[in-house]
Amino acid sequence: MKLTRRHFLGGIGMAGAAGLAALRPADHGAAHTAYFLQLQTLLQQQGSGTPTLLLDLDLLDANIHALQQLLKPQAAYRLVVKSLSSAALIDYVLRKTGSQRLMCFHLPFLQQCAAQFPQADILLGKPLPIQAARQFVAHAPVGALPRVQWLVNNHDRLLQYRQLAAQTGTPLRINIELDVGLHRGGVSDPHQLAAMLREIKAAPKLLSFSGFMGYDAHVGKIPGALQSAEQSYQQSQQRYSDAIALLRQQAPALLDQTPLTFNGAGSATLHWHRRQSVCNDLSAGSCLLKPGDFEVTGLEKFVPAAFIAAPVLKRLDGTRIPGIEHLAGPMACWDRNLQQSWFIYGGKWLARYVSPPGLQDNALYGSSSNQSIVTGSKQIRLGVDDWVFLRPDQSEAVLLQFGDLLVHRSGQFVARWPVLQQSA
Repeated sequence: MKLTRRHFLGGIGMAGAAGLAALRPADHGAAHTAYFLQLQTLLQQQGSGTPTLLLDLDLLDANIHALQQLLKPQAAYRLVVKSLSSAALIDYVLRKTGSQRLMCFHLPFLQQCAAQFPQADILLGKPLPIQAARQFVAHAPVGALPRVQWLVNNHDRLLQYRQLAAQTGTPLRINIELDVGLHRGGVSDPHQLAAMLREIKAAPKLLSFSGFMGYDAHVGKIPGALQSAEQSYQQSQQRYSDAIALLRQQAPALLDQTPLTFNGAGSATLHWHRRQSVCNDLSAGSCLLKPGDFEVTGLEKFVPAAFIAAPVLKRLDGTRIPGIEHLAGPMACWDRNLQQSWFIYGGKWLARYVSPPGLQDNALYGSSSNQSIVTGSKQIRLGVDDWVFLRPDQSEAVLLQFGDLLVHRSGQFVARWPVLQQSA
C-alpha cells in the first residue's frame, strides 16, 4: 500500500493524540475508606463542627508496642514532650511504657510537666536562655529542681548556669550536649569538654554532672553517595564513646555521683541504637503518632495514629479561578481532578489530604488558613457538612492548633484531652 500525505499526517495526528493522552493527569478520586467513613459519621453526630485533631488509641497502642520492640534492651525510654504535647497523652504513654523520663524543649512545657509529673526526671532537649532558666528556678514546684537536667552546649553557657546556681543558692544538674555529627551545636572539641568537666568538678555545691546528650538525627539523611547510614552512625557512636572515655580519664569522680544519663537517638534512629549503642537513655515521641515526615527506614511497623478532620463548608461544580472563569470547562476536561471544588473550614496546616483519596489544594486559587479550596474528580462523593481528613506532616506544632484532642477507640469517642499551654 502506497503511503500518501494524508496517511502520513493522520499517523502524526494519532501519535500526537496518544502522546497527549499519556500526559493527561490520572483521575485520583475515590470515596472515603471505611475507617474514615466511620469517623465522619461520628463527627457528624458528636463533633463540634470545627477543625479537630483526632487521636486513635488503638493505633497508638500498636505504636507503643512497636516502640517497645525497637528499643535497645536495658536502655531507658525518654518521652519527647514537644511531639506529644498533651498532659493526658504523656501520662498515657508513660503508664503504658513504665517510663518516668521526659525531654522538654520549651519553658512553658517544662513548667507544666514539672508540676503535673512529680516523679519524672526531665532532661532539657536544648539549652534554654539563662533568663528562662532563672524564671523556672524562681517559680519551680516543690521538689522539681533536683529532677531537672539542664542542657549546656559550651563553656560560656555553663558559666551562666553556675552563676545562676550561686545567685539563687540552688544546685543545678548539668547535662552536656555533644555534637556527634549533626553540627547543630554542642561540644565537639575535647579540650573544651575537659574544661567544662573541670568546671563542674570544681563547684560541687553549685553544679552536678548528670551526663551527655548526643542527638543523631543526621544518620540516614546524608546522601548515600557521600556516606552510608552505617558509616554515619558508627562515626556518631565513636564521637560519643570518645566523650565518655574523656570523662573517665579527666573527671572519674563525676562518674560516681549518680547514675548518669547518656541520652541519644530520636524516632528515626532508634533502630540503629538497638544494634549497638553506648547510650543508656533513648528519646522518641513522633513515632508514636507517625506523622508524614516519619515515613522513614526503621519505622515500618509504626502506623499513623493522629489525623486532622475539617468540615466541608461549600461545594462547587468545576474549578473557577477569578479572572479565568472561561477556562473552567477546558481545565476540568483536561484534568478530571478539577471537576469539583470544596471549601473546607480552616487550612494551611502542615498536613496532607488522606481521605477522600484524590483531594488536592488548588495552586492557582491559593490556600487560606480561614477556608481552603480543594479540588477533586467526580469519583469523590463529598457534600456540605461532610468531613475531609488530613495526615499531619509533624506532630510538634500541629497538635497545638486545634484545642482538645478528640480521642477515639473501637469506633467511639472516649475522651477529650487538653493540650499543653504554649505561654509561660
